Amino acid sequence: MATRQRRSHAERKAESELALLNAAINVIAEAGVGAVTFEALGRTSGLSRGLATVRFGSKSGLIEAVLHHLHERQEALIRQHHFDDMRGIDAVLGYVELCLRDMGHRNEAKAYFMLLSSAVAEGSDLRASFAKTHSVVKTHLQRWVERGLEDGSVGSSIDPHDAGLMIGSLMFGISMQLLVDPSTEIEPLREASIAMLRKSLAA
Repeated sequence: MATRQRRSHAERKAESELALLNAAINVIAEAGVGAVTFEALGRTSGLSRGLATVRFGSKSGLIEAVLHHLHERQEALIRQHHFDDMRGIDAVLGYVELCLRDMGHRNEAKAYFMLLSSAVAEGSDLRASFAKTHSVVKTHLQRWVERGLEDGSVGSSIDPHDAGLMIGSLMFGISMQLLVDPSTEIEPLREASIAMLRKSLAA
């Protein structure tokens, strides 16, 4: 019985923390980083302001938790779509397509890049966290390009390191365009990006 109660408490704690993180993501995506307060989190999540304070301690602690959550979500999507089991070029194109669809239709992607732009503009310590996440993404892309060189789906003249950096920069640029001009149509950009990358990378 005691074990069941402890597990139930842990589950409730995880659920409330996830609700607060999702509330923060929605507030950031809809109103910007400056709108994130524990009061706003309470209103959006339906939980108390005090609970948010207990869970994260400060706004910087909350933002760090949001970044960690978004990073874990991205890694889970990579596993879920089995990119590591695909031909190199298919993994690269599948990942780019997934990310671009996310940018146009999900608050998680919008919140991530709003946090990133804020961190760069303010010169905050969060830049190190973003650099780490971007390095992980570049490593994924570089590894898939290397596999493409091995399986023959990527042209032999392609440098994996440069390709990974270029592809990541392309997605970053599109994300900034969407933030600057929210009326930008993502689908034509997605189709053009996939076609360009396929032509550039294919053997």
